[in-house]
Amino acid sequence: MSDDTTALHATRDASNTTTPDIPDAHDAGTASNSTSTATDTTDRRVVLTDVGHTFDPTGEDMLFRHLTVTLLPRHVYALTGPSGSGKSTLLSIIAGWTTPARGTVERFGCNRVNWVLQNPHGVARRTAIDHVSLPFIARGERRTQAEAHARELLDAFGLESLAGKRFRDLSGGEAQRLMLARGVASGADLMLVDEPTAQLDLNTAATVNARLHALSLGGAIVVVATHDPRTRDACTDLIDLGDWQ
Repeated sequence: MSDDTTALHATRDASNTTTPDIPDAHDAGTASNSTSTATDTTDRRVVLTDVGHTFDPTGEDMLFRHLTVTLLPRHVYALTGPSGSGKSTLLSIIAGWTTPARGTVERFGCNRVNWVLQNPHGVARRTAIDHVSLPFIARGERRTQAEAHARELLDAFGLESLAGKRFRDLSGGEAQRLMLARGVASGADLMLVDEPTAQLDLNTAATVNARLHALSLGGAIVVVATHDPRTRDACTDLIDLGDWQ
């Protein structure tokens, strides 16, 4: 097992741990979520320590508890668990958009977060290459340079031959892969992907799963929430919320 994988599984403390009270809404924020600036991917990480969450005011009905994990760049983490176990909630906690009821989350070098939704949304009349070029253009690249970078990403996601195809003419699997490519093009430090194959048939889902490794090409930390065992197996690491109930 690699050091990176060991970091993933350096989890439960066997000793009894005193869990702090659930914070009031006005107390939530900086104490449980902090972000530091890093300049390269070697410093980039998300550290969750003894994290738990609940929507129950009494704090008795926890979605998950005592989750301790370090997320590292160039890894694609599968986030699994039964329905209602808190997968989407944990994605939001990792992003810093939701404060955990318990524990702490520290983000280092994660200044740009991208969330890829399970239902791909694009501009119907725009081509595939338009969708992937735009993030590069928005960062100041000339169109020719942006399109060259976009073609590299389209190739990585098996879409190069569809560069000139309009979004409305793409299949479900093609559209989902396009949104993943666009996510990489955004230059995200942290990429969160919610059920990328939930709306796809088995054959179409397989085309998405086969390209999940490409999500971390830019050095991002990638977390994929999924029910699909094939999607889980396509990722490099596993966080199963069933282990943290």
